[in-house]
Amino acid sequence: MVKLEDAVVARYSKDGLSFEILVDPDLALKMKRGHSVSLDDLVATDTIYSDAKKGDESPESDIQRVFGTLDIREIAPIIVKEGEVHLTTAQRKELREEKRKAIIDFISRNAMNPQTGTPHPPVRIENALSELKVQFDEFRDVASQVNDILPKLRRLLPISMEKVQVAVRVPPSFASPALNVLHGYDMKKQEWQGDGSLIAVIEIPGGMQQELFDRLNRLSHGQITTKRLDTPMV
Repeated sequence: MVKLEDAVVARYSKDGLSFEILVDPDLALKMKRGHSVSLDDLVATDTIYSDAKKGDESPESDIQRVFGTLDIREIAPIIVKEGEVHLTTAQRKELREEKRKAIIDFISRNAMNPQTGTPHPPVRIENALSELKVQFDEFRDVASQVNDILPKLRRLLPISMEKVQVAVRVPPSFASPALNVLHGYDMKKQEWQGDGSLIAVIEIPGGMQQELFDRLNRLSHGQITTKRLDTPMV
């Protein structure tokens, strides 16, 4: 169990009520990232507060109504995972950097330059975000932040998140392993030819085209042919 002087506050709010517990900052961060941690080591006390700084405890009736239990072992993960943890400055900086990299990767993989039909390299996205002085929120999900960032990026880069459709023709000798790859994307059509070859149409974010082509080329040593379709197939 973490010492009180080393603990930080984790807060969860619902129905106008706040519930706070005192937790180990490093273990709380691990739990937020989806790792399993010992609850005995996570919490400093078994008390649930309405205001930890003042020492005000939450009424049991409020706890029961919101969480459906009084068991701290069931409540603590909810507060940590779904609530806000007062992380250290170093932890916030680390999380913010991770979120920055995730956002750059997401945009590079899913967006494209509509003028050329090719993705923007990650370094180009990164440089544009730096020039725009974009601030990243360590707690907000990637998709919602990307929605806010894209209009800003368009001031510097031609960029689109539109999806494209790609036709793929696979020789018989590579049909089975290629199908495993293609099933990882949104497959719109799948037709087996008389000679055992496969023709498929998949829909992917524009920025993922090169990734798809590289995977198929490695698989078939360049024997799989692909063609981007200018208009969606019905």
